[in-house]
Formats: sequence, structure tokens, C-alpha cells
Amino acid sequence: MVKSYLRYEPATAFGVIASVESNIIYDTSGKYLLAPALEKVGVWHVRQGICAKNLTPSTQSRGPNIAVTSIAAVPSSSCLVASGHADGSIRIWDCERGTCETTLNGHKGATTVLRFNKTGSLLASGSKDNDIVLWDVIGEVGLFRLRGHRDQVTDLAFLDSGKKLVSASKDKFLRVWDLDTQHCTQIIGGHHSEIWSIDVDPGQRYLVTGSADSELRFYTIKHEISDGHSVSKTGQTVTDGKNSLDGNKWESLKLFGEINRQSKDRVATLRFSKSGNLLACQVAGKTVEIYRVLDEAESKRKAKRRVNRKKEKKSSKLVDATENENADHELNDDTQLIMVTVPDVFKLLQTLRANKKVCSISFSPITSKSSLATLALSLNNNLLEIYSIDSNSSTKTSTIELQGHRSDVRSVTLSSDSTLLMSTSHNSVKIWNPSTGSCLRTIDSGYGLCSLFVPGNKYAFIGTKSGNLEIIDVRSGVSVEVVKAHTSSVQSIVHTPDGGGFVTGSTDHDVKFWEYQTTQDAGQDSVHLTVSNVRTLPMNDDVIVVAVSPDGKHIAVALLDCTVKVYYMDTLKFFLTLYGHKLPVLCMDISSDGDLVVTGSADKNLKIWGLDFGDCHKSIFAHADSVTAVKFVRNTHYMFSVGKDRLVKYWDADKFELLLTLEGHHAEVWCVSISHRGDFLVTGSHDRSIRRWDRTEEPFFLEEEKEKRLEEMFEADLDNSLENRYLPQQEIPDEGAVAVAGKKTQETLTATDSIIEALDIAAEELKRIAENEEEKRRGKGAEFKSNIIMLGLSPSAYILRAVSKVHTNDLEQTLLALPFVDALKLLSYLKDWSSNLDKVELVCRIATVLLQLHHNQLIATTSSRPLLALLRDILHARVKECKDTLGFNLAAMDHLKQLMASKSDAPFHDAKTKLLEIRSQQSKRVEVRADTKSEKRRKKKQKKDDGHVWS
Repeated sequence: MVKSYLRYEPATAFGVIASVESNIIYDTSGKYLLAPALEKVGVWHVRQGICAKNLTPSTQSRGPNIAVTSIAAVPSSSCLVASGHADGSIRIWDCERGTCETTLNGHKGATTVLRFNKTGSLLASGSKDNDIVLWDVIGEVGLFRLRGHRDQVTDLAFLDSGKKLVSASKDKFLRVWDLDTQHCTQIIGGHHSEIWSIDVDPGQRYLVTGSADSELRFYTIKHEISDGHSVSKTGQTVTDGKNSLDGNKWESLKLFGEINRQSKDRVATLRFSKSGNLLACQVAGKTVEIYRVLDEAESKRKAKRRVNRKKEKKSSKLVDATENENADHELNDDTQLIMVTVPDVFKLLQTLRANKKVCSISFSPITSKSSLATLALSLNNNLLEIYSIDSNSSTKTSTIELQGHRSDVRSVTLSSDSTLLMSTSHNSVKIWNPSTGSCLRTIDSGYGLCSLFVPGNKYAFIGTKSGNLEIIDVRSGVSVEVVKAHTSSVQSIVHTPDGGGFVTGSTDHDVKFWEYQTTQDAGQDSVHLTVSNVRTLPMNDDVIVVAVSPDGKHIAVALLDCTVKVYYMDTLKFFLTLYGHKLPVLCMDISSDGDLVVTGSADKNLKIWGLDFGDCHKSIFAHADSVTAVKFVRNTHYMFSVGKDRLVKYWDADKFELLLTLEGHHAEVWCVSISHRGDFLVTGSHDRSIRRWDRTEEPFFLEEEKEKRLEEMFEADLDNSLENRYLPQQEIPDEGAVAVAGKKTQETLTATDSIIEALDIAAEELKRIAENEEEKRRGKGAEFKSNIIMLGLSPSAYILRAVSKVHTNDLEQTLLALPFVDALKLLSYLKDWSSNLDKVELVCRIATVLLQLHHNQLIATTSSRPLLALLRDILHARVKECKDTLGFNLAAMDHLKQLMASKSDAPFHDAKTKLLEIRSQQSKRVEVRADTKSEKRRKKKQKKDDGHVWS
């Protein structure tokens, strides 16, 4: 009989607050902060400091977890959030419900940037494949791909109410794209190195770019207005004069000037605050520079003061009366044209310094009355900090840190009843509930390399890098005592089978045996645990790992010289040596029955040994990098190994076969711990996550798993297939090019197969129907029984069902793979489907795509012409019907809006426009007052000067 095994599957991951690959962003309410947590997006309640929910991809696909590389939220009041991933996919989430609405596939490289337009109807994505894709969020479909950059796209910004798009790239250029014509209208150089970030202020006056250069570059934005003229919102001069409106009519951006930065590190992120009064420049270091953005009236006043000061200095130096008079004339001329420069608008307010490297920043959309803005920072040590920005200083208001370690998780240990989990890191010990992933205790400690729970789970021991043993009281969450155990780092700590003590191994060449004791502090009633060293086994090299057989008969010690020495436990006499590994053994375990020893080494191999004679049963090339931990499942010969190749592997040590490969970690896996019953295991990693893997009731067979692994290897090679590998690379013109938004995936190929299959089944069914009718005419026909596969549907409805199942975004690529014969069959069904008003859009899309693809063949095929003529008339009529219905509904909505507006004091749809009008009128009044005051002062001064000259 073929043996079956029970499958292990990923259950939960915890311990990650903010990973370093992606940006953080506030939601529109300002209550929640969205932070990347490897493959998930954590939604953190800022005030309470708790994770309200996780946006987690569905576990339907058992493939590797793909890290989040960018996050974007809709600027308007909406709960939609987009996350870009390392495989180029984009997921649209409903943040309130925590569900994934759709997945968009278009990029071949990791998604580097996502930006919504103001209304949230369009999403622009940039990637490491150098392309930009525009997505219709409502229709869940890719509109087009913009190609032109020679290196990865680093940032994007919408201009002119979403009509234009600015893209920045590592190729040192900015490109301005007109989204209506789908063309690149302007290419801007200037930076001497890669452009890393750009942003546009909320008033769409300025665009700022940052690179590894020492300066920030600012551009003024030219806007198109309804009559075809252009207008700039910057107001560079007091009078209209000749400003940025002159020049090429296609130019949307004109250089305004530069500002030198304080830091020498490259710019990582540039972001304007929601109100537009602040600009934050985050560099690839520990600092964030905050600039104050002055409004139009203030900047003009500042420019005037600067010009006046300059002229006063000049005039004070002039002694001769005639020269003084000439200076007055110059002053009169220059006040008419005062140029506003970059320092008049942008002023360095302060520099915010964090304790660790800053990964990302985000301004809160809600500003408190006591501060200018609220800024959130994600640091590279798994931490979120919230700062309140004032005019003089910035104060840290809150920190989210308790739910995760600041660095690698070096050891994980489960209590004897598997209800508690202890993890150690470079400066703290955390105790978790492994079933929920909640952090119960955080205790400061040394650099913990190994740990264990004392029987009874009231105390725990930590072996540190400095050679200490730290005794932790689990209930109170305090460090009770620190014992100087070794002169060098404690590498391994393991129970003795009798439960009366434990053994430690250290790089000071000693293996020490310890016993538990109780002690009472002077003047206190409480009794606490301590330990005493009872025996020491000196070795001739650094001890890396120690293992004790469950029967207490042998102790195995792995040394730095790549050997494992086995001793008798009672007498400490030498028994045998296990030779064979080419690099040091990093991990080791002995099975529950004491028959097998498994060793994992830095040479990437697992070796299974018999403990009775020390013979090597099997050497397995197990991982693509060093094997860091290995553990037997209790009372079995099954074992788990983890390595620096990020994988967890499940083995049968009797058959020497790989059973399962568990993918999930995003960096080296350091440690593993298996529950007493073997129903789950826990792993800790360099990515700071702790993951739990549960045993399910689903059985699997070894041969099936081998076949599945081969299929996955074949599918992974799909993108690098022969037809694509040797194609000449298409050269992109300098002005850019437009291409299809989607990409070929396994889903699109499966969808094509299902449509072809449906067409074949329908053709067969139509043939059977025709034969049955012929027999009925002859009087021999029995009752017709339809094909059970068609589920009682007609052939046309069955094909429509297959086509409707295809995801909107994959439709184009699915039809692209259809042969011409099947495409012709599909076109013949469009007439029937067009009578269904709900499917008119789908029918039009199919007709358009197939006509574009097979245009030449369709024209050349005589039989297809009547069909095309028929479709032309029918589809035109159907589209007109839909258009009329939509027009009628929109007119009704407008009428309702007018009725509601007439009942209120101010029409609500005009409220924002009116507010902006009032503000602009006020700023003009202030400006006029300032002008008249300066004019009066000038005339007064002139009179005084005139009197002086005549006297």
C-alpha cells in the first residue's frame, strides 16, 4: 500500500510591524496607517497603537509569498487601497472589509510606485521593467502601457486633473505623458544621477524632484484651460509680464530653480503635506528635511523685501546726487517686475533626526490645531514613529514597537504544553501566544542566541552572545538573575532527559552541565530559581551545537572542525566521532527513540547517522545555502530543516525523501521549534517574522508531490520560453511608445484553453441537435438529451459562460492566444449575445480585440464579410441604446442635484469652487493693500530725497 502523509500549511505570521521594501501611507481619515508587513499590508490604528486588520492575499495559491513593494490610497474619501508586489502584480483592496477586490497583472518586474488620480478612477503603476501602466480601477482593466524610460520607474505624479502624468526614472530623465493622446510630450534632463522621487503640491503650482545630487529641483506647472490657452498658477511676477507661458505650447513643466539640501545622502522620498504648507525630503539615512512652503502673497512680499534690501544697500553706497537719482529710477522700474525665486517660496524649517535609518514617510491628512502637520516614519528596525511638526521643533508623539523584534529572530522555543512561545533577538526576549500571534511580554536582555523553558513553564533560560545565562520569570516578565556561565558566546542549550537540569555549549571550548536550584533573597519571602555548574566537559575546539539523546545515554557535540563527537552521558567517556561534513555542523537533533542523529551543515547537506555504530545512512543535498536548524517530530522519524535559502523542508528520515517544501519567509530562516504533539511548528527569520505552520487533515502522496514540483518548475520557465528568449529586443523610440497593458500568465493560457474547449463542446452539441431534428423530420427521432457537461445551457449560453469567467484584465491576452479558426467561431456567437444589454460592453470588447488582431485575415476571408457587416449594424444600434440609457440616467441625476441644491442655501456641488474664489479674492485684497503701502512709502521717501537735493 502506498504510504500517505499529512500536509503542513502556513497558518499565521506575526512580529513584523513595517518591512523595508515598501512605503507607508495614511488612509484618508488619518486614523489608520497602512504599513507593509512582507506579503501583507498591516492597518495600524495610530492612536491605540494596535493592528486593526491585515490585508492578506488569499491562500488559494500555494506558491511563494510575494512581498509588498508599494502602497497607494485613493486621495478622495474612499476605502480603496492598492498594493504593488514583487512579481509585478497589483491588488486592489477594500480597506473597510479587508477583502481583495481584484488582482491586476501587467508588469514583468517588481512594482516600484503606485499613484491614484484625484478621483480614484485611474491608477498609474511604475515598475522595474521600465514601463508605466495605466489602469481603469472601476472597469478593473489595463488601459495602455507607456514605454520610453531606459531604467526602472521610480515615481509618478498626475497633473492637470489627471490629464497628464509625470514619470521619474533611474535613467536621470523626467517624462511628461499626455494621457488623452498617449504620447510623451516633454522630456526633461538636468539631474546628474538617478531621480528617486517627485511630488506635486496640492495646488498644482510646483513639481519638485530629488536625486543623489546635492540639490532639489523645482518646476512650475503650466495648466491647460478650456479655450485652449495655457495658464500658470505660480504667479512668478507681480504684474503679468512675460513669464512661463511663453515657449513651446507642449511644455507642461518649466524649471523654476534649485535649493541645496543639507544632507549628502541621496533623496529617497519627497512629499507635500495635505494642505501644501510643508514639503518633507527624506534621504536614504536618518534625517528628514522639512521645508516651509509660502503661499503666493507671502512669497511675493518676501521677493519684494529681498529686492528692496538689495536696492537700499546699493543706494546707501552711492554718494553722488546724480547717481542717487539714477538709482531711484532703477528702483521704480524694478518694482514693476519682481521675480519670485525658489528661496522666496521654499524655506528650510527644520531637520528631523531619527535613531535608525528611515525607510519611508507619510503626512497625515488630518492636522491638529497645535501643530503644522503630523508625519509618520517607518524605520529599518521594524518600527513606526509618529512626529508632530511645529514651526520650531518636532516632537515624537507615539511609537509602534512592542509587536515585533528590532532585528533578526535568533531562536524560538515552545513551552512543554505548546501554549507559550519565546523568541530572542539582539536586545530583548518576547513571549507570544502562538495561536493568536499576540505579544504577551517584552523583556530586555542581552543578545540571545539560544533559549529554553524550564519544566513547569514558570521560568526560562536565555544563552547570550556575551556568555551569560539569563533567568527569566515568565509570569512577571522580568529578568531574575544573570549568571556568568561562559567566557564566550553560549551557542547551544538543551534539557537533560531527567528534567533536573540542562547542558550548554560555548565557543570557549567548554560543555557545561547545570542543575536547577532555588534561592531566597535576603529580607524577602519570595523564592526564585537559580542554577549551579555541576560538571564541565572541555573540548579541543569551539562548540557550535549540543544534543542529548532522549534516553540520557549519549551526548553529541558538534565542533568547529566539522566533526561531531559522541560521549557517554554518565561518565563523559568518548564513544565515537561522526566524520563527513566539509564545513562546520550548524545544527543537530536526535530522534525520540535514540536511533538516528541528523546533522545540518554550512556545506548545505543533511546527514542522517545511526547512533549505535556512527554509520552515515544517507547524505542529502538539502538546501541551496547553509542549513541553520533541524528538528525531529516527536515519536517519529519525520524531521524539519530550515536554511538560509528561506525554505522550510519536511523529510522522511527512513526513506530519505523530501516530503514538502514550505515557502513563506523572505530572508534567511534561523530557527525552528516543533510542538509536543507535532501538530504545528514555528520558525523565526532574518525578516523579523515568526511564522506558524499547521498540520492539516489533508493527506498527500509522495509521487503526487514530485509531479507537482516538476509542473511548478515547468510553469516557472513559461516566461523564459524559447519563443521569447531568442526574439530580438525591440528598440523603444526616444519619444516613447504605447503597448498593450496586460501580460501573458498561466491564468490567461488556462482561460484560452477553457474557451477553446467550450467552443468544441458547443460545436459538437449543435451537430447533435441538427442530427436529432433531421431524424424527427423523418419520423424516427427520439427525445433529445443535452450533454450533461453543458449544465442544461444552450451552446451559445455555454460559450458566453466560459467567456464571462475570464477576468476583465486578462481578456485581451486570452483572446490573443486564440487561433484564427476559433476566433472566427467566437465572432459568430456575438450576434446572439448582443441582445443581452448587460453583455453589450463585453461583446464590443471581444469584437474590437479580434478585429484588431485578425484584421488582414478577416478581410481576406470571403465567408467572414457578411458576418462583419451584420455585427457592424447590430453593435452600433446596441451601443446607441446603452448610451441613451446612460445619458437619460445622468440627466436625471443632474436634475436631482439641482433640486437638492435649490433647497439649501449654497449649492453643494459649487461649495468648493466658491470657497476657492473667496480665498483668491482675499489674497488679491491683501496684495493690493501691500502694494499701496509700499507705493506710499516709496513716494514719501522720494519727497524727502527731493527736498534734500534741492536744498
